Amino acid sequence: MEWRGVLIGALTLGALWHLWQRFELRPVHPADGLLATTDPLQTDLEREVTAKQGRWTLTGRAHYEVTARILGREEYRFDTLADLIPEDLALGWGAMSDNRVLESFEITQSVRFYSWRPRNEMPIAREEVIEHSANTHVIAADEHVRSQLKRLRVGQVVHLTGVLVDGVRDDGMYIHTSLTRNDSGAGACEVMLVEDVEVL
Repeated sequence: MEWRGVLIGALTLGALWHLWQRFELRPVHPADGLLATTDPLQTDLEREVTAKQGRWTLTGRAHYEVTARILGREEYRFDTLADLIPEDLALGWGAMSDNRVLESFEITQSVRFYSWRPRNEMPIAREEVIEHSANTHVIAADEHVRSQLKRLRVGQVVHLTGVLVDGVRDDGMYIHTSLTRNDSGAGACEVMLVEDVEVL
């Protein structure tokens, strides 16, 4: 029947689109060595920063710049934060940007957390892992930045500039950003309104 042909065509196009997306977002495999040598830079805001994103009101807490290797990226479409934060980036700098360290870890992301687990003996201290990597909830400041964030690939080194923010939705839902690099667990994620993206 004709509708079956239309359905098969639509499913085929959907499958091809999915395969193309996976190809475009395939991981990058950089050379060994420290790829992101500097720690994130966090400074006080010179003026109050507030922004509206849909049902959310964002309040700036600090200016933030980070140069880091992308250890993982995870998209979220259906959780309670997806309307504001459709994607998280697990970022690593210093030792956590070096293949020779990262090959000793299994890195995963789910339910808004970034997790790491040593495959064998720890190549660096636990504290160094915590202080040189973070799960970052990224919020695009505009459509251009949103397009750039969607194209980022695991293994790339990026420089992100923006503002760490707290957010409150009109139904009372809220999220708070971390303001330190040495925390872990619930509440340790940076919530970043990204104003500029540069792939290095």
